[in-house]
Amino acid sequence: MKQYAAKNILNIALAGHSGAGKTSIAEAMLYISKASERLGNIADGSTVCDFDPEEIKRKSSLAAAVAPLEWKNYKINLIDSPGLFDFGGGACEAARAADSMLVAISGRDGIGVGTEKAVAAAESRGLAKIFFVNGLCDESADFYKVFETLKAEFGPSICPVVVPFIVDGKADIYVNMLEFKAYECCGGKPKEVKMPDMGERLNGLRTAIYEAVAETSDEMFEKYFSGEKFTPEEVIVGVSKGVKNGSITPVFCGDALRMNGVEQLMNGLVWLAPPASEKSAETAADVNGDPVEVTVDEAAAPAAVVFKTVADPFVGKLSYIKAVSGRISSDAQLVDMRTKQPVRIGKTLFMHGKKQEDTPYIAAGDIGAVPKLQDVKTGDTLCSPAHMVKLDGIDYPEPTLSMAVIPQKKGEEDKAAQGILRLAEEDPTISFKTNPETHQMIISGLGEQHLDAVVCRLKNKFGVGVTLEEPRVAYRETIRKKVSAQGKYKKQTGGHGQYGDVWIEFSPCESDELVFEERVVGGAVPKNYFPAVEKGLRESVKKGALAGYPMVGLHAALYDGSYHPVDSSEMAFKMAASLAYKEAVPKASPVLLEPIGTLKCTVPDGDMGGVIGEINKRRGRVLGMESAGKGMQTIGAEVPEGEMHDFTTFLRQLTQGRGTFRFTFARYEEMPPQFAKKVIEDANK
Repeated sequence: MKQYAAKNILNIALAGHSGAGKTSIAEAMLYISKASERLGNIADGSTVCDFDPEEIKRKSSLAAAVAPLEWKNYKINLIDSPGLFDFGGGACEAARAADSMLVAISGRDGIGVGTEKAVAAAESRGLAKIFFVNGLCDESADFYKVFETLKAEFGPSICPVVVPFIVDGKADIYVNMLEFKAYECCGGKPKEVKMPDMGERLNGLRTAIYEAVAETSDEMFEKYFSGEKFTPEEVIVGVSKGVKNGSITPVFCGDALRMNGVEQLMNGLVWLAPPASEKSAETAADVNGDPVEVTVDEAAAPAAVVFKTVADPFVGKLSYIKAVSGRISSDAQLVDMRTKQPVRIGKTLFMHGKKQEDTPYIAAGDIGAVPKLQDVKTGDTLCSPAHMVKLDGIDYPEPTLSMAVIPQKKGEEDKAAQGILRLAEEDPTISFKTNPETHQMIISGLGEQHLDAVVCRLKNKFGVGVTLEEPRVAYRETIRKKVSAQGKYKKQTGGHGQYGDVWIEFSPCESDELVFEERVVGGAVPKNYFPAVEKGLRESVKKGALAGYPMVGLHAALYDGSYHPVDSSEMAFKMAASLAYKEAVPKASPVLLEPIGTLKCTVPDGDMGGVIGEINKRRGRVLGMESAGKGMQTIGAEVPEGEMHDFTTFLRQLTQGRGTFRFTFARYEEMPPQFAKKVIEDANK
């Protein structure tokens, strides 16, 4: 593939609700442009963009994929993104690399939550938005119903560019409102035909596009209201201007599986979508944190952002980059702004799905990849040491579902941990840690499908089989009343014996650790044995009397005892302290403590009742509510950690994926006896 100037590069992310046909649209565009030799099919796993074994098996995109094509002297970098919410990290990466968002919408199902999320992502990053209503060959599809829904949902910016002429439920003829010409699609190749009689509907659509064009400039406004007609060139220029400034959102349509309307879409992208030269410039931060403009200039100092990482155990590490300024090449001197370390570029690549193509450089505004950047992570900025700037990284959704990882074979704990950490390099929405209290390996992700895919990839890529189970909750124990107890350790043998005798007062206190003091008078216990007593107690509090959980909030005062001038030892007093602890704690009204977390949950207004009811069911306390704008409410609550395990699944089902939440540890509280009883019974089995 030849090199293109930034003015002839279009970086377009494909997004939308799962099942809307994003990957099919990409495959049709690649085939029509001859970037691929055959039309890829999701069913048989032959697509360019869904090449991972898990994607082929699941017949769904799990990660962002890049596939460039050439059309009308333009290079279009397609970035196919997942529609499933469990793989939202891929959608974030696609949005970071793109300048425009092509949102796929099912002609049968209409607007989904994924549509709303894609539009919100585009608006947050200032991307141009383009809709494609797909699947119109389906008998149950209804373009005009979907179009009216789009207008109702997203306002007057919705502008019809390509509309279908439907006869007997079939959409084989498409009217291009920019050219005001009709085309019949046969095998994907449009053939101009006579303009069909669409009655007042056509006039209404034409008026809508003219009004949109009139709003783009004072000159167009005056011309429209003076009754003059726009030329096709003026319509294209006007709509293009509106798309670039966000005042117009064009709507195309067709059927990607049959390639109907796809060529018109590609022509429309070339006409309307902003090129990298106009959209890829960014405001970065210099070494002092001050804002600095990074222009899309091939002759300027190089600067690029890493928007995706692939860590393959056989191929090695591959960093996908978007060059914002300059050229990224093997002779470029670069530094990683996160580590401040120099970065050596071995070679540069253009990616076509999983296929690689060597290229001498990646120019400003273009997208490519660099292999073997071992210390570089997703979100890092690579730039010239002479002009150091930090570009925006990627805001990933936080993991919300945690599971314990259990290797299927003994001794593969380290191998499993290393494999998961490698996968987390690819997907930063995965987090992994070892809980020091429960001694479990904990993996966190965005949902059940997400973690299931991690397990499958761990097996396929690294040969480690694991199972997932609900993680254990790190409970605590404490006492509620003051108790004194004696601990006496006496052991007589044929030779030297062991003797230690202590009296210790145990009482509740506000501390996460043991508070030890000595109040011995008269030398009943020599001072040199005090550290042994304390050590014995600190080892003992690691295991409580009820269920074996760590003891907190304990004050221990050594106030009396006795010793033997010959047989006493540090070990004897350590054992005596342990005996005193075991004697006292069961008598001190021990109770179980459970971790309580703070929940911030944002949901649509209509789902408020269901969420509050669920929080109450999970023994939570609602603290308050506040508006989050756009028909959303944020609920504040405190909920026991043990009740939150599957909350992410509940919330996604209730809100169809619109709801989000954050849960952070707050403190420990006494667990109600009726619930504590079961925990204690399970622990003592």
